[in-house]
Order: sequence, then C-alpha cells, then structure tokens
Amino acid sequence: MSAFILFTVIALTLGVSTLLLGRRVRHSYWRVSSRLVLASMGVRLTIDDQRAPGSRRLRGALLVANHISFLDIVAMAAVAPARFVAKREVLQMAGFGYVAKLFGVLPHVRGDLGRLVPAVARAAGVLDRGRTVAVFPEGTTWCGGSSGRFRPAYFQAAVDAGVPVVPMRLTYTEVGRPAALVGFIGDDSVGTTFARIVSARKLAVTVTVFDLVLPVPDRRLLAEVCEEQIIGIDPMRQWTLAPVERSDSASSRV
Repeated sequence: MSAFILFTVIALTLGVSTLLLGRRVRHSYWRVSSRLVLASMGVRLTIDDQRAPGSRRLRGALLVANHISFLDIVAMAAVAPARFVAKREVLQMAGFGYVAKLFGVLPHVRGDLGRLVPAVARAAGVLDRGRTVAVFPEGTTWCGGSSGRFRPAYFQAAVDAGVPVVPMRLTYTEVGRPAALVGFIGDDSVGTTFARIVSARKLAVTVTVFDLVLPVPDRRLLAEVCEEQIIGIDPMRQWTLAPVERSDSASSRV
C-alpha cells in the first residue's frame, strides 16, 4: 500500500506539469503512469486492442465502457487517457475533487434533466476540439456478472461532434476466476475496496478495445450497438450477481 501511495503522489505531482506539454507527450505520460499505478497495487493489466493500427491515433473519440470499480478509470487511462464524465459529488470530495477539476473531469448531476442537455453539449464541445471523452453509460457500478442497460444520453455528444465511439470491455479476475472484490459492495467505501484489492492474490484486469463505431444519427442505436459489443457477448454476464447501486460516473435515463 505504501508503494501505491508514494507512486500516486509522485505521478500526480509530475502530471500537473504535463498539462503544459503537447498532447502526445501528455498522453504517453498518463498511459505509462496508469500502468505503473496498477502494478503498484499488484494488478496485472492485459490489453486486447482490436482496433486497426491507424485508428489508435485518432483524435477525438467517445470512449464507453462497463462500470465495475474505481479502477476502471486507471485501466482505461492505461489505454487512452481521456476527460471522464463523473457525478458532481466526485468534484466536491475533499482533496480528490481538486485533482479531478485540475485534470478536466466533466461534472454531471444525476436526475437533473434540466442540466443534462448543457452537460452533453459541453462533452460534445470537448470532442469537437479533438479531445477524448470517457463515460460509463450504465450510470452506476455493477459487480461484473450482472450489468445495466446503456443509457443513450452521452452518445448524443458523439453524434453532435461527428466523432466515432470506442467501446471498451473491462474484466477483472483473481487467480483466473471472475473477481467481484474490486467493486463497491453494500456500504463499502473506496478505502475498504482498496484494501481488498491490494490484499488480493493475482488480481488482473483485461481491457478489450473494440473497433470504432461510426456516429450514426440515432443515439439509442449507438447505445444498443455498444452495449451488445461490451456486455451482450461477455461470458462473465452469465456469472450472476446483484448490481451495486452506487455511482462514480454519470449518464442519463434519457
């Protein structure tokens, strides 16, 4: 645990300076740092990138993934650093909220439809400037066996900006078996979840990156296509666990 804390402090401190550097250098730094953060927690990372080589250098894309743990953000950043959409409460957390704002986390207010359209428009503006935005369309964390429906609201940002969607599937295993310990369970805090993670044996995360999905005009169709790719063919879906109704990220029922 001490190695993780030390490295994370160093990574964040040095990371601030990368905000002044070019996109390529900045992204390379965060990809490497994210992989080292996972390693410091004893988590082995495997990346199954199914995209064509040229598309991996694409500027401006909406990343969407299933949501299991706070580790999801680190695992995704190890592949493609992005500005993440998160519930507004995350930006109000002592200490972490300041870091989240510094690195451009996009706030979302759950259940407030009046603020949804401006929030989606803000994400579309980021995409239109050639930046990458990441969102968890399920809108809450699940334990990895059961899953939630993909809510289509933020897919509209890709439609409006005319950028592709990149579906990602996150799968966690411990000693080769599905691992639920990485998720929020019951009244768990980030601290108790973290303690389980660092004490786990041979914990691993696999990030499967699917090929680009073009931004067709129908956001609901986009959501359905990505849900089928990420969850519908996931063999872990048959390993049934009850969902955990807690949220680190945001989406909408719209």
